[in-house]
Amino acid sequence: MTEGREPAAHLDEELRALGWYHYNLTRHAAEALLLSNGKDGSYLLRKSNEREDLYSLSVRGKDSVKHFHIEYTGTSLKFGFNEFSSLKELVLHFANQPLIGSETGTLIVLKHPYPHEVEEPSIYESVRVHTAMQTGRTENDLVPNAPSLGTKEGYLIKQGKIVKATEPIRALDLTECSAVQFDYSQERVNCFCLVFPLRTYYLCAKTGIEADEWIKILRWKLSQIRKQVEQHSASSSQLHP
Repeated sequence: MTEGREPAAHLDEELRALGWYHYNLTRHAAEALLLSNGKDGSYLLRKSNEREDLYSLSVRGKDSVKHFHIEYTGTSLKFGFNEFSSLKELVLHFANQPLIGSETGTLIVLKHPYPHEVEEPSIYESVRVHTAMQTGRTENDLVPNAPSLGTKEGYLIKQGKIVKATEPIRALDLTECSAVQFDYSQERVNCFCLVFPLRTYYLCAKTGIEADEWIKILRWKLSQIRKQVEQHSASSSQLHP
């Protein structure tokens, strides 16, 4: 934590009283929550896992979730180019449904604060059958796993022949992709390529910043895919020595 920037006790109390503050909700859980139960313009505030003086505003825009930092300086809260002297002032700003734009050009209107507490039905099923299969597996075989949820949406220009189709003609399976890298053969900094066994796709974003964001999220996706493959291979080798 940066010296002299410890969150004041009154700010922590104010945040906990805020209906859309989700405290230590993780980035993964925030994306899952907003994508499954939110809508375009839904947002929530949570603690950032990077620094003690940072908070994260997670916002859903169509089918992806963006994350923005809110920094606490000790006397004020910084959000983008704006600085607010109190949490009340920040909340009032959000109440007016501001339009925010990311460095990649994405525009989102903050419309719907997502509540920390959501009413849930107290309905449970009764277990009627409970049979354990004698497989020889132990607690060491219970490996928690879930698909990665990092999201990114937008339009890219594909280099190549003229395409007359107005609708998507194919989806690229990232499990077959071996690399994502900048296209250094181009003079522009906003182009990159996806390397597949039989073909390399050359794509261009609007700006170099957006191309860099695409590369980061795609590389992260590939790393998650490789981890899942390694875990599957390791579990298979344990079951079949």
